Amino acid sequence: MTETLNHWLQHSGLPRSEARMLLHHLCGYSHAQTITRSDEPLPSTFQAALNQAAERRRRGEPMAYIVGVREFYGRPFQVNPAVLIPRPETEHLLEAALAKLPPSGVLWDLGTGSGIIAVSAACERPDAHIWASDISAAALAVAQSNAQNLNATVRFGHGSWFAATPQPPRQSVDVVVSNPPYIDAADAHLQQGDLRFEPQTALTDFSNGLSALRQLAAGAPGYLKPGGWLLLEHGFDQGAAVRNLLAEHSYANIATHTDLAGLDRITLGQYRL
Repeated sequence: MTETLNHWLQHSGLPRSEARMLLHHLCGYSHAQTITRSDEPLPSTFQAALNQAAERRRRGEPMAYIVGVREFYGRPFQVNPAVLIPRPETEHLLEAALAKLPPSGVLWDLGTGSGIIAVSAACERPDAHIWASDISAAALAVAQSNAQNLNATVRFGHGSWFAATPQPPRQSVDVVVSNPPYIDAADAHLQQGDLRFEPQTALTDFSNGLSALRQLAAGAPGYLKPGGWLLLEHGFDQGAAVRNLLAEHSYANIATHTDLAGLDRITLGQYRL
């Protein structure tokens, strides 16, 4: 018996919204077509891929990895298990970085992952000079693909934090920005939900969650112009600790911004010689 679209929707074992998302991304059906063509036979060429994707989702794999895309700041970004899934909270980090970036300024996004910060900044501010780096070659490949797909001019470097090559010249950067691994290795959330499937090296420092933040606070002054800014995303309970890290390294105008839930999310400081 030939399976119809409606029959597959009803028996996929997924919420209807997720089943429709799979039909759209894997088969090209619009939301309207899943309604108006619900009684039509589902082409056999799609069934295996749909059933496989539905099974992955039933096992808990994030939809973003299954369909291979997630929107960030109004743009579609390719994602796969080599990179973190973009989250709305990180849009606050982008907006704060853009607010500190002067005309024709230089921004360096360290630990770029899928490139959401660097590529979005390049799209929003074509006058700026955008750099991005990551220790993961697989993540860089995703970021470079996103930059190409979105016609963003970004210069990429490979390596750990300030050891990446190529990199911007010292004392040349207006804004250093990063969403580093900041989850405590003992945090139970690492074994829950989407985090189970995301790259652990991008989530945790395998310590208390502050080591990468400490490296960034210590290393950024070597690259920032006088008056340049360091902006860091961090955990909701790390605001005070990150402010202390910046104070230890003589940053001024230190502040923490909250996300839409009112939780500490971004801490920034201005470096001056």
